[in-house]
Amino acid sequence: MRGTSKTEKEIPGLNVQWPWSQLLITGKKTVETRSYSLPSKYLGRELAIIETPGKSAEFDKARIIGTVIFSHCVQYKNFTDWKSDYKKHLVKVNDVQFKFQNHRPKYGWHVQKVTKFKSYIPAPYPRGIIFATKCKIFADL
Repeated sequence: MRGTSKTEKEIPGLNVQWPWSQLLITGKKTVETRSYSLPSKYLGRELAIIETPGKSAEFDKARIIGTVIFSHCVQYKNFTDWKSDYKKHLVKVNDVQFKFQNHRPKYGWHVQKVTKFKSYIPAPYPRGIIFATKCKIFADL
């Protein structure tokens, strides 16, 4: 009988503010919205989800909570298209920080797969970046 071993690997990471990070990692949020397109080098690639504290989070340091793979990215052409995807992105129309704005582009990054870790891993940087290049995670073999 073979035992379980763990191996360390480095992957890019994406900052996602709490509580959006929790909605993403639990599969409730299936589209991540941003004001820029997902760089093509990250399509179909495993990314660490770096959960950063929001204004009401119960923690103060960024941490890696799991991984995500995005299958594709679309640009919302207008408010109606963005609003029709509400059940996927869960951003309310009156959200002060992340609502659709006519003068700014809005993209939807479609989730292909998420993996939630059993415990948190400290993030490589405290906060303030969008993508981290080297997040150390442990994978079961």
